[in-house]
Amino acid sequence: MTDQNPPARIGLVAATAAGRRHADTLAAAWPHARLVERDTVAEALRAAWAGCDAVVAFLATGAVVRIVAPLLHDKRTDPAVVVVDEAARHAVALLGGHAGGGNALAEQVAALLDARAVITTATDAVGLPGLDTLGWPVHGAVAAVSRAILDGEPVRLVADADWPLPALPPNVRASDEDTPDDGYRLLVTDRVVPTDGRTAVLRPPSLVAGVGASRGVPAAEVAELLHRVLAEAGLDPASLRCLASADIKADEAGIRSTADTLGVPLVTWPATRLAAVDVPHPSEVVRAAVGTPSVAEAAALLGSDGRAGDATLLVSKTATAMATVAVARHAPRGRLAVVGLGPGAADLRTPRAVTELRRAAVVVGLDQYLDQVRDVLRPGTRVLASGLGAEEARARAAVAEAAAGRAVALIGSGDAGVYAMASPALEYADERIDVVGVPGVTAALAAGALLGAPLGHDHAYLSLSDLHTPWDVIERRVTAVAEGDFVTIFYNPRSRARDWQLGKALGILAGHRPPDTPVGVVRNASRPGEQVHLATVATLDPAIVDMYSVVVVGNSDTRLVAGRMVTPRGYRWRS
Repeated sequence: MTDQNPPARIGLVAATAAGRRHADTLAAAWPHARLVERDTVAEALRAAWAGCDAVVAFLATGAVVRIVAPLLHDKRTDPAVVVVDEAARHAVALLGGHAGGGNALAEQVAALLDARAVITTATDAVGLPGLDTLGWPVHGAVAAVSRAILDGEPVRLVADADWPLPALPPNVRASDEDTPDDGYRLLVTDRVVPTDGRTAVLRPPSLVAGVGASRGVPAAEVAELLHRVLAEAGLDPASLRCLASADIKADEAGIRSTADTLGVPLVTWPATRLAAVDVPHPSEVVRAAVGTPSVAEAAALLGSDGRAGDATLLVSKTATAMATVAVARHAPRGRLAVVGLGPGAADLRTPRAVTELRRAAVVVGLDQYLDQVRDVLRPGTRVLASGLGAEEARARAAVAEAAAGRAVALIGSGDAGVYAMASPALEYADERIDVVGVPGVTAALAAGALLGAPLGHDHAYLSLSDLHTPWDVIERRVTAVAEGDFVTIFYNPRSRARDWQLGKALGILAGHRPPDTPVGVVRNASRPGEQVHLATVATLDPAIVDMYSVVVVGNSDTRLVAGRMVTPRGYRWRS
């Protein structure tokens, strides 16, 4: 998926005072953005084009088009260009929308300038993933297949394995490669395959090349051997995930230079890890020299994550005078993103949460939470919804989908790790799954912001639900928090079936706090029907509290200041 961070070097070009003010706003937010100035605006724009990864021009679109048109070379290497009008009402992604990150940059510029991003890339406009935004190399008839996807024409998806792709629309259907068809195809493979005007090929990061070498090996020798080995095996270098070797080769210039040229990392392993890998061609000569009977084959199998059991050796070690190469294919791993949606309001949902929801092919969650995000999901996303009380079933369903090789998002309100779905899911997620945690604004933080600053000093979170935790355990924890004088946040404070626990907990706290200690109750924080109620430990009526509420009880220093709960930090300057 498209990186959410701005490009490394952004050139800002402006012709007027207003444009320079807008440029200053971006420069203040992004240390890597700088105003490019020359004798003329045209010279400044050409200089920014030549020296930056992206350009934001505060100029008329027509002027920018005329200046950069002679400079256009290749969308894969040209900088992205975003044009902003004089009043900063629109940020137009002019060039490099996908390949250069121009669309994402336009969104970021618009957010900083309170403008509207104008994105005309067809896939983005209708919510479909562009084939060149999936994070993998793609070649062949990319434009033709993309157009077929947009037009709703049948497109066959043919994949060597179950890679965790994002949601694709219903007209893209998985099929067997042998199925006769002269229509459009999207291939997902690391193999060299013939293409035509109706076939696009995505290259998954499935291959690892293990490399061994004598000290001082020339980079040309490593590169030539690697490319020859791949070509003879019918494998595409674009699917290389990394080069791998022994720790003692981490500074070998010939190997490192080859990795840099290919644009992949070099991963190295200790000799003890390499020696533990079962390989078909161990060598006692190599063991005597570096402490392991295999470098190239063992490193290829260990790959980037050390899971040799997920790999198949495709090419046994092949040597030249000073270099040795072996190649392994690593099986795809499912992807589980555990996503916190925040307290409810869309503007308190993080951009990363939105990115992960759009990255997923399957989204699992409570029905009422899924209703909050259906407008974010891409066409073709499969939604698995369930009702209250089915937390373990949701967790198991999400893990099962990810274990099958799919890209899954499991959603929860607030932060998914706070009394939410992360814990039950990760109890079942094993090494077959890559897990991504996406933090969210918790209910306690949303409530605290509405109440004032009640969490300004040490505080504790407690759930009063005794459905999974015995009440005597909860009571001991409430007592410990009361004795420790912590600000206390009660989750799951009261329901129709549990109507006495909150009163009991408040009674415990009241035994250790002044009776006028402030208590705040926030119901439906950031959602429709939001309510904020202030009371004290002596006056709060538990009957006003329900499962949509968060209760915040101050410590002995918490005060009301102008109707807001404030817990002092206790810095010495207060005295």
